[in-house]
Amino acid sequence: MDYQLYNGQCCINSKGCCRHRNKLNTYDWLCDIPQAQQVTDYVEVQFKNTRKDYYLNSNKLDLAKGDIVAVESSPGHDIGTITLTGKLVLLQMKKHRIRPDVEIRRVYRKAKPVDIDKYEEAKAKEHQTMIRARKIAEALGLKMKIGDVEYQGDGNKAIFYYIADERVDFRQLIKDLAEAFRVRIEMKQIGARQEAGRIGGIGPCGRELCCSGWMCNFVSVATGAARIQDISLNPQKLAGQCAKLKCCLNYEVNSYMEAQRKFPSREIQLETKDATYYHFKTDVFGNQMQYSTDKHLASNLVTISSERAYEIIYQNRKGQKPLSLLSDGKEAKPKREYHDILEESVTRFDSAKKKKKQHNREWKSQEQGNTSEPRVFVHQPKNFQKK
Repeated sequence: MDYQLYNGQCCINSKGCCRHRNKLNTYDWLCDIPQAQQVTDYVEVQFKNTRKDYYLNSNKLDLAKGDIVAVESSPGHDIGTITLTGKLVLLQMKKHRIRPDVEIRRVYRKAKPVDIDKYEEAKAKEHQTMIRARKIAEALGLKMKIGDVEYQGDGNKAIFYYIADERVDFRQLIKDLAEAFRVRIEMKQIGARQEAGRIGGIGPCGRELCCSGWMCNFVSVATGAARIQDISLNPQKLAGQCAKLKCCLNYEVNSYMEAQRKFPSREIQLETKDATYYHFKTDVFGNQMQYSTDKHLASNLVTISSERAYEIIYQNRKGQKPLSLLSDGKEAKPKREYHDILEESVTRFDSAKKKKKQHNREWKSQEQGNTSEPRVFVHQPKNFQKK
């Protein structure tokens, strides 16, 4: 029996329930419980990229995570990989609103070498098929972009993924594609973010794109998220590789909104005897607010703390106007206290080394100075007795 251990991150199991580096993977934390694996005959099968479906193991095959199987399709069969078995499959089906009482397709068998060879042969034609399909769509004058092509495992059907801003009449396109490739054609429309996730790439942060790494559900992103975080509304910097607003703009919005509750409203104007000040910018981390004498431009900028802003607002409500925004003519900058986060100094060993070196130097100088009287060291054992 072969056991697998994946970097200590998973249990040892003969069925190999190791973590798959895939954004659609579901960690099977019940993989070492035999009773949980025998609860149901439904299995989860994943195909190329983000396509995943659930099938019935009607033939009672001994299937485990990572097995390549041939499953029922229309027409023919398809080749996929088992990604989940046991009790968690029922939970995933409930999550995706798939009812077990509905007729579900079956798992035929474990993939044979002939099936895998045919699948690899069909997969090798996908790129050339996509290039040729784009030329056919361009010749028909269709405003659409074919982003990816996926062949079925037996090569009898091809799925064309495309993006389009408007409704596209591709009836003639399907006829031309079927005539050119001699397979059954299926068209699927995807969004710009889904296309970027299928293609992949590196973001400006230096990491893999979130949509291709781990994101499965895409939430709409608005420019208000950038305004709340005081990010410059530069379309070139706010847009990702999909030409849409970056999904990461939503990650810290809630934290900023919660932190800004400690600050006064941006709509409140500060009145002084010199001028009227309007809010210009807020430094959430520094607990400071910047005000300008012009409502639309950065003019005579003054930076004060949020506490000072509340004081001036309180005075204005009483009908009082301070001489300036700064307290006593100058805003005291908050003193930053620096302390060592370590319990002991990092250089605590250096002093010991210096003392040791100094002691060795003194010892050598003593030996070099007393040349007339040689020094003799005698080591006597503990049980030594003079006779």
